[in-house]
Amino acid sequence: MAKVKLTVVKLPAHEDLIDKHIKKERYPDGFGPCKLWTLGQEFVIEDWPAKPDDFPCDWAWTDIQRDVAMVMFGGNPPWMAKEGSAITCCSDGFRPVSFLVERIEEAEV
Repeated sequence: MAKVKLTVVKLPAHEDLIDKHIKKERYPDGFGPCKLWTLGQEFVIEDWPAKPDDFPCDWAWTDIQRDVAMVMFGGNPPWMAKEGSAITCCSDGFRPVSFLVERIEEAEV
């Protein structure tokens, strides 16, 4: 089985939704992008279905598992420019974190 590398590629915050729906009294300094992640942060997945020990969000892991497994077990989404890769994200409607999933073939290790 191949390994997979996850890279954080985008950390948006949908300010229009935040302004309309988040309790301002609870978040007086704003809501902003998810603070658990940094752009470019990387994780290597080796033991399916175990989440890497340093992966900071169980919710995000649950959301992206399907795409990680697809790439890890040989899937190639036809819309992706590079074979063995996918873009996926967590389901946070206010500040979804986007990940690039890339298969690491044994020859690359």
